[in-house]
Amino acid sequence: MKRILSVAVVSAVMIAGSGCTTFDAYTGEEKVSKTAIGAGIGASVGAVVAYVANKDEKSGTRNRRIIAAAAGGGAIGGGVGYYMDAQEAKLRKQLRSSGVSVERVGNNINLVMPGNITFPTGQAQIASSFYDVLDSVAIVLAEYDQTLVVVAGHTDSSGSDTFNKKLSQERADSVSAYLKSKGINKIRLEPVGFGEEQPIADNSTASGRQMNRRVEITLLPVTED
Repeated sequence: MKRILSVAVVSAVMIAGSGCTTFDAYTGEEKVSKTAIGAGIGASVGAVVAYVANKDEKSGTRNRRIIAAAAGGGAIGGGVGYYMDAQEAKLRKQLRSSGVSVERVGNNINLVMPGNITFPTGQAQIASSFYDVLDSVAIVLAEYDQTLVVVAGHTDSSGSDTFNKKLSQERADSVSAYLKSKGINKIRLEPVGFGEEQPIADNSTASGRQMNRRVEITLLPVTED
C-alpha cells in the first residue's frame, strides 16, 4: 500500500529535534543549529506532518495524492532515502546564496524562507525579488514529483492571534499559487497558516521574532510499504 510517510517521522522529530542538519544558505557549508532552534524546527516539521495526516484522514485527499504521484512515475519504493538525498542536493545547489536554508529532518526536506526576503512587512503579496528563488524551487519540485509540498506560513507573536493566523495563511496561499502557476500539480500542494503557534526562536527578542517570521516549504515523500 502506498502512503505518505508520517507517524515514524513525527516521533523522530519530537524526540530528536537537535538532529536537524542545516546548511548555510550563503556558503553551502554544514552548520550546527543551536539546540533550541533545532528543536523548534523539528517541532514545526512535526506539526506539518501531523496536520497533513489529520487532513488526509478527514478529507480523503491521501488517495488522490497517491494517484498524482503514480501519474508522475509511481510512489517511491525502498530508495526513499536516496531519492530525498538527490533532491536535497539539487535544492541546496539551486538555492545557494538565496537566503533560504535547506534542512533535513529524517526523510523530509524543509526549506526555511525568512519573511524579510519573501514578503513586504504585513503583506501577503510575494516580493518581486523573490520570484527567481521560487522559480528555482519549482524546477526541482517538477523533477522530483514524488513528494507532497506543504507550504506553511509562520509569524512572530506580535499582533493578535487572529491577524497572525490570517496573514500566515494568505502568505502560504500566495506561495502555493505561485508554484502552481509554474506547473506544480495542485494536488501536491498543501498551504497552511500556523500563525504564531510554531516559533523556532525566542519571541522576546528582536532577532528571535525575525527568525519566527518565515515561510517553510516541507517536502514529504510519497512512499509505498
